[in-house]
Amino acid sequence: MPANRTPISFLTADGLRLIGEVASPLGPIGERSATLLCLHPNPTGGGMMDSHIYKKVSNRLPAMAGIEVIRFNTRGTTSEAGTSEGSFDNGGLEKYDVEAAINFACDEYKAESLWVIGWSFGTDLALRHARDPRVKGLILLSPPLMTTQESDLEWWSNDGRPITALIPEFDDYLKPEEAKIRFRALKQIHLINVDEGKHLWVGEPSVYRVLTEITQIIAPARVPLPVEW
Repeated sequence: MPANRTPISFLTADGLRLIGEVASPLGPIGERSATLLCLHPNPTGGGMMDSHIYKKVSNRLPAMAGIEVIRFNTRGTTSEAGTSEGSFDNGGLEKYDVEAAINFACDEYKAESLWVIGWSFGTDLALRHARDPRVKGLILLSPPLMTTQESDLEWWSNDGRPITALIPEFDDYLKPEEAKIRFRALKQIHLINVDEGKHLWVGEPSVYRVLTEITQIIAPARVPLPVEW
């Protein structure tokens, strides 16, 4: 769907160049309803900025909901757009990637309503590293809680910013009943249990559900999303 699509690159604090893309709504930049920064699934399992949910978010939400979408490859990750410098560090040194992406969104694109969304591995990155005060809140898709510590959840609980997690009924890592237990330290989290959902959100009904939940959180005036385009 129509959008201004711009290849981007930016440097991390430890000197690596990361690549990505910004998809912005057509029209004046001040008409954005929000900016969404996407943290992708684990690259060791094929995750990248083009992982299908994020590709569809970028293709549709600028036109459907006025949402600007920033996607990028974390260190050592490859997509059609190219490869970001560096090597995968299982979420450790990716701290610099997340921080650099937030700085880029705020400094270069003047994001005023910046939300961070993580999917799978990307949810651990968000919970561990997206603490910049300019971030309005977090959206978590299929959180596995692989590397997130109890102290990270307690930090966000004390911080108080809104966090929503979509938990698929048939998730491979964290199912709804366990999610209630694992997230108990995070008092403000809104857990959305998705019946018949799976970790990878394959299929148009799953895609539409995810895009609708994103829009409901960060641009509620734009729901319901159209079902034809």
